[in-house]
Amino acid sequence: MTDHPNPKSEPVGNAEKNPDDWVTGDEPMTAAQASYLKTLSEEAHAEFEDDLTKAEASKRIDAFQEETGRGQ
Repeated sequence: MTDHPNPKSEPVGNAEKNPDDWVTGDEPMTAAQASYLKTLSEEAHAEFEDDLTKAEASKRIDAFQEETGRGQ
């Protein structure tokens, strides 16, 4: 028996999992992420970056949601 819990023993949604731990986090962001990030970028008066990875986009979305009050 190990001291480390099995990460697959309890269901964890992607929204709860750290983007740095995503298996596909280094792939290009999805079309849905890009669309939502573009909207949030406009609302935050920030530059939209279209070359982010899935993990980077997720972190940016979280930051913009906090800044704009969306997703609360």
